[in-house]
Amino acid sequence: MESFEVAMFEFGKDLRKLFVEARESEDLGWLELVGVDLLVLEARALTTDGGRVSCTRPSRTWHRASTLWREHARRSGQADSVTRALATADDAMDAARTDDDRARAALARSMALLTRFDVFGDRDALAEADEAFRSVSPRRPSTQATGAGIHARIRARQARLSDKAADRLDAAALTDAALHDLQRFNPVDADELRLEGAALALEGGILQRDARMLDQAGRDLQALVVACSPDTRPLTRARALTLCAAGLSALATMAGDASAMEAGHVMFDAATDQFTPDHSPLDWVAIQVARAVDPAAPTAPLARAERLLAGRGTILGGLALDLLVSREIEVAAGDGDLLTLARIQTRIRRRLAERASPPAVLDWTVDQLAMARVMIARSALIRSSPDQAAFILGEAAEAAQHHGVPVLADRARSLMASLPVRP
Repeated sequence: MESFEVAMFEFGKDLRKLFVEARESEDLGWLELVGVDLLVLEARALTTDGGRVSCTRPSRTWHRASTLWREHARRSGQADSVTRALATADDAMDAARTDDDRARAALARSMALLTRFDVFGDRDALAEADEAFRSVSPRRPSTQATGAGIHARIRARQARLSDKAADRLDAAALTDAALHDLQRFNPVDADELRLEGAALALEGGILQRDARMLDQAGRDLQALVVACSPDTRPLTRARALTLCAAGLSALATMAGDASAMEAGHVMFDAATDQFTPDHSPLDWVAIQVARAVDPAAPTAPLARAERLLAGRGTILGGLALDLLVSREIEVAAGDGDLLTLARIQTRIRRRLAERASPPAVLDWTVDQLAMARVMIARSALIRSSPDQAAFILGEAAEAAQHHGVPVLADRARSLMASLPVRP
């Protein structure tokens, strides 16, 4: 028994030593091995340490805390963690004594705002991220490389919202240029930027049916999968596998290729094998939402994904709910079940009535899409014209686009295009 207690003590001491070393390291790849529960504990500890009188480098400590809070928000969908990431970035700015520390703090604020935009939407957050980036001119090469990477990320998101091929090409060029230096100073950030660049190329390749862009995305994703070991970089590996699977599934759907769709399912399974849902809830939900592009995909994982994020106001939670309701309506319509459609409509109206006033844009948009889907399905069964659906979908598409969630806007426009043309 005594030897067991000694072993446990040594294990705990080694674990604490690991965290001390990790705090001092610029390489944040170790974060992928830490679950969200432990991540939030470490973020709180760093936030407290930054305010201690004994802290010798408070700006750097708060900067690190901001990074951890941001990562927690990105993986948990907790809005409070974005707020804390912004607060600790501001603390880092207040405590800064050098130009480089001030630049790093401003860039940390920019990244926290980008995370808010990615997780919750809101174009204002993207505009503020751009403003924070432009507020400083870093001098140190490593900080300049970080800034170039953030600039490329901002432009990529702006390009997605503009939906112009030229803007996508400009963003891709910025990404390629930023990767050169970022790889030298911060390989972890470089991998994340490479992943975003591959996603942009994949989207552009599918939208424009450009084989060269698809080939480039495929090469970059394959390189990331190979380079990222499941033992050290499980989340980056899973994200790359998910993008591969999503791209293959989208192309398979367009081509009606069942074997390619099955290959996509295998990749989705491989992605989910890299980590557990509680390790990174948002990553797990992203996989379930992406694989639901196949109507044959099971709904149980999607329902679990929606429950994980219910009430948090995340984009992924909204997408999961929209897909679930869509599946439910399709089944009822296929069965000619007007009673079930009426019940779904009543549930949606009740949810709309229970929303806060004014309702969150994302929640309102998802509810409007659901209402329009019910109207369209019901009209098809009773052979009437769903006149109100076009207006509802137009409003939903505009709200989603303005909020910075083009995927929901695209779903609304696709439904509008499917409406029967009135003579």
